[in-house]
Amino acid sequence: MPKKEKIPVTPALRALRQSGELFEPHLYAYEERGGASHAAECLGIELHQTIKTLVFEDERENPLLVLMHGDLDVAGGLLARAIGAKRTQPCTPEAATKHTGYLVGGTSPFGTRKALPVYAEETIRDLPRLYINGGKRGLLISLLPLALERILAPQYVAVSAPSTGGS
Repeated sequence: MPKKEKIPVTPALRALRQSGELFEPHLYAYEERGGASHAAECLGIELHQTIKTLVFEDERENPLLVLMHGDLDVAGGLLARAIGAKRTQPCTPEAATKHTGYLVGGTSPFGTRKALPVYAEETIRDLPRLYINGGKRGLLISLLPLALERILAPQYVAVSAPSTGGS
């Protein structure tokens, strides 16, 4: 009988437990540069239900989180307009880790090192269930979109673009 893998304790899972919202952890074999498509394939879920947590910054280097479907990308120009900035761009991996406390590939919007504004693609709330990083590479958590709203209170925006295959 195979040994059951132990779910790691992360700041994200602590924050979720403290919120009282229901969620389910899902472990998978992390692969460097595998991205959301690898996670979805390992867990047998739709890529569109897999939500990426991306760390962006505006022209003043103010960080923000963007939650996007795994099969779509963020259009930087649309994001800038939506948040009232001149421009936005993804943070470097080092800056993303500094702002969130998580390694790229394990970035969760829950339990970040410091509170960051959260923007979510508006169609995320239409999903029956979503899968998002639990704060460690190889760990997704599933929960209802309403739970996401209650915990993070994201601002919903329309900033998606067709994927170029980079995630």
